[in-house]
Amino acid sequence: MKVIITVFILLTSFLSASSSTNIAQKELQKQMEKEKKYAKEQKFYQKKEYDLKSMEVNPDSLKSLPDTQEDEDDFDMDDVY
Repeated sequence: MKVIITVFILLTSFLSASSSTNIAQKELQKQMEKEKKYAKEQKFYQKKEYDLKSMEVNPDSLKSLPDTQEDEDDFDMDDVY
């Protein structure tokens, strides 16, 4: 009887230890992902990963756009009311 109880206690402690290890591993993985994200954001905020060359506009392509700018001095208060 004592042997059965001892084996049961050992198995229970082993299973609970392995499940707590799994939980700890999952939490550790989550924290590692957060640290990776934080490190990437810090590189960006410290201007190490700015790639503004892709956002530049070719001045020659602006010539092909139509000039449709309306006169901004033409403001009528009657439209407001």
